[in-house]
Amino acid sequence: MEGEVVRAGKISLASKVKGYILVTKPRLIYLLVFTSIGGMVAAAGPAMDWGKFIKAFVAITAGCAGANTITCYIDRDIDAVMERTRRRPLPQGIISPAEALAWGIVLSAVALILSALLNGWAFFWMLLGLFDNIVIYSLLSKRRTPWNIVLGSISGGAPTLFGWAAMRGDVAILPFLMAALVVLWIPGHIWSLALRYRDDYAKAGVPMLPVVTSEQKVLHCIVSTSLLMFIASILIHIVGRFGLIYTLLAYIPGAALVAVNLYLWARPTPKNAWLAFKVTSPYLAALFLGIILDSLL
Repeated sequence: MEGEVVRAGKISLASKVKGYILVTKPRLIYLLVFTSIGGMVAAAGPAMDWGKFIKAFVAITAGCAGANTITCYIDRDIDAVMERTRRRPLPQGIISPAEALAWGIVLSAVALILSALLNGWAFFWMLLGLFDNIVIYSLLSKRRTPWNIVLGSISGGAPTLFGWAAMRGDVAILPFLMAALVVLWIPGHIWSLALRYRDDYAKAGVPMLPVVTSEQKVLHCIVSTSLLMFIASILIHIVGRFGLIYTLLAYIPGAALVAVNLYLWARPTPKNAWLAFKVTSPYLAALFLGIILDSLL
């Protein structure tokens, strides 16, 4: 096995450093941090307090990285079995489980300390996001229920609420709608992936929805969440009073996403499931880009 080759040889410093980076799941961090920036900019507008922004940016980056690293530690046995994840740093032996756990705890602690220095609401949302991702999702529900990703989606919405609270120290309807959009986005995004890798999840014993129920029920859930996301994007437009930029970056991609999911529902193939999975990330990024640009302009 490739992982055994890595363990048998000497691991270079460069490989070690790369392993510490990859175990944080950088691609996932980018999108979650971007949604948090959306919350920050929507809260502050052009009158940004850059000191708060930098502190919040470092905090949310560390928080997402810490949570991802700890969940990689928890899921190391699953990751070693699944084709999609077996090349991650822990299954490959690039870093040890103890190193990963320590790294995740340090990053999470940095995130919580910086959040506490901002204000109480920022600390609360950071703590909630970490708890939901690590405890509710990874430890308690991922291996026990097909609704694991629904229970874990709260941690996906927390960065947006954190970003808003970091700038203003309060709560409001707009950041809750923005967070709800992310919460609705996560299940459909992951269920599309699970349709593509259904056998992989089944082999690892993870009861993702496509593994334990009929394909048609999964497709209904995906289409339903995409429609709810589109409705949420309209409510964000109304409550946030965003302009033309948001309209172009939210409504057109939103309609396209619904169309792609309807196409998947009509022709449920692994290729179309992968297509649906791939278009969801740009859609969410486009929405928050619209929020950021309209808030600044």
